Amino acid sequence: MSIDTTTPAPTALFTSVDDVAAALRETGYIPSTATATAVFLADRLGKPLLVEGPAGVGKTELARACAQARAARFVRLQCYEGIDEARALYEWNHAKQILRIQSAGPSGGDWDETKEDVFAEEFLLPRPLLQAVRESGPSVLLIDEADKADLEFEGLLLEVLSDYAVTVPELGTIVAERKPLVFLTSNATRELSEALKRRCLYLHIDFPDAELELSIIRSRVPDLSVEVAQQLLRVIATLRGLDLKKKPSVSETLDWCRTLLALGVTGSASGSIDKAALAATLGVVLKHKVDIETASAALGL
Repeated sequence: MSIDTTTPAPTALFTSVDDVAAALRETGYIPSTATATAVFLADRLGKPLLVEGPAGVGKTELARACAQARAARFVRLQCYEGIDEARALYEWNHAKQILRIQSAGPSGGDWDETKEDVFAEEFLLPRPLLQAVRESGPSVLLIDEADKADLEFEGLLLEVLSDYAVTVPELGTIVAERKPLVFLTSNATRELSEALKRRCLYLHIDFPDAELELSIIRSRVPDLSVEVAQQLLRVIATLRGLDLKKKPSVSETLDWCRTLLALGVTGSASGSIDKAALAATLGVVLKHKVDIETASAALGL
């Protein structure tokens, strides 16, 4: 930790786009070229990467995989309505402060001296944003579902992400020794401010094409035969083309693959998975009764 205005060192986790792609594949995350490029640029330029897309396409997992790929510390701030500075930046350990004041004795001692003592480092409780700023080694900061936070909270993010510094009035300004690689994710439930977007690079992750999704399945569920995976992807493509309340995500595709593997489903000679197996397991990928009814009719189950 440093308390000055020194410019933080860059993240420098990756050396090239190919390095990003190879490193992520080693963790089991199969990125598209656009994804690998965006991560490399965010790392090289020292700018946050705003990642949008449907739920379950790998936005959160991308940040986690980057940390794993480089053995970097992973710090996650989960946003929600009403999140405030105390939950995101820091707060003081009031119980410990009271004990310290009481230990000064009945007279309380010299108040100025006691006050300086109780607002020392040992009484500070760092929350995710301060934890990331204070990290001297490689780190990845994930600000997850930023669109769920209040608009006022974005002002706090702007201050931290502009200078990678946090001001604690009692201690001074804490400047990062090394910039974390920062990811912000959003499901686009509301528009983020233009001021926040200007400070970020942007990546939209959509549902992958069949070839990429097959590669993901082969990486994450290697025991499932290619034939069954391809058959399942044809069904998934049909489901995503329907008017559903929630279309199947990549994570749910993987869950369905693991389900069929656990049930010993091997696919039929005609190139389709048994309809009884599909009907029995639709609840793995569809989570609304109306969606299951729509899918059942479309698939002839």
